[in-house]
Amino acid sequence: MRAMVLEAPGSVNLAEVEEPVPGDDDIAIDVSACGVCRTDLQIVSGDLTSRRRPLIPGHQVVGREVGSGRRVGVAWLHNACGVCEYCRSDRENLCVKADFTGWTVDGGYAERMVAKRDFVFAIPDSFDDTAAAPLLCAGIIGYRSLRLSGIQPGGRLGLFGFGSSAHLAIQVARLWGCEVCVFTRSEGERRRAEELGAAWVGGYDDPPPAPLDAAVTFAPVGSVVVAALAKIAPGATVAVNAIHLDEMPRFDYDLLWKERVLRSVANFTRRDAREFLDIAAEIPISARVQTFPLARAQEALDRLDAGAIDGSAVLTL
Repeated sequence: MRAMVLEAPGSVNLAEVEEPVPGDDDIAIDVSACGVCRTDLQIVSGDLTSRRRPLIPGHQVVGREVGSGRRVGVAWLHNACGVCEYCRSDRENLCVKADFTGWTVDGGYAERMVAKRDFVFAIPDSFDDTAAAPLLCAGIIGYRSLRLSGIQPGGRLGLFGFGSSAHLAIQVARLWGCEVCVFTRSEGERRRAEELGAAWVGGYDDPPPAPLDAAVTFAPVGSVVVAALAKIAPGATVAVNAIHLDEMPRFDYDLLWKERVLRSVANFTRRDAREFLDIAAEIPISARVQTFPLARAQEALDRLDAGAIDGSAVLTL
């Protein structure tokens, strides 16, 4: 089969590889679409420590189960042990034995992949394959970030960065009646935020109309996290939606004082995925996508790195 393979940090290349063979707990999937995530970019560039090579990246996958033909979605969490304290308390996102699609096991930048039967999701009929792909990471992790930020219906929410995940998260926040303030350097992203219902838009250093009740940072930059801390109200939380930050700069303790909270968002649970997909169908969420054929996956990654993707990039097969 054809696949985009990471042999060494820097780029993925088109190759002919053997089709994967499913195990007893696996299903084989013919891939029809795979979203291109910033985490893929960090894996390919080497910002995230390599867990295996050669590797087929990709963890926002829509396809058909071989044999049954049913449509399924595959996301970042490939599996978890099911018996540790985290798994037994519905926190499989923290399982120390977890595997991750497109990082520790091969993913969806390929014509076929395998996934664990218990870790695939039904895709709402209202979304075609291309529109559904970004929901499977950008959407799910954005939803978990909103939950962990503690934002309440009608609250004032700050979104810092407005790429693939944020443009889906704002639609959930608007469903909850939140007043959303969007912080980004990009004029294009500011326009897109206003189109999607942002009450206020500005740069990272601009003051919002009033202190924020909660914030989520999407830009993988530590200085943006500090900027968010400076804009939340006492007792509020900044949720950091990033698996990797360039660095965390020093900041004055006064920014954290008065019981402000800074917390990371690590992966997601299957409950998060199912809840979000139901909400996405209810809204219904509109995902902006730019499509690329499989062989142009590196171009999609380069454009993502340059900030030249309007919404989400999706590989189509």
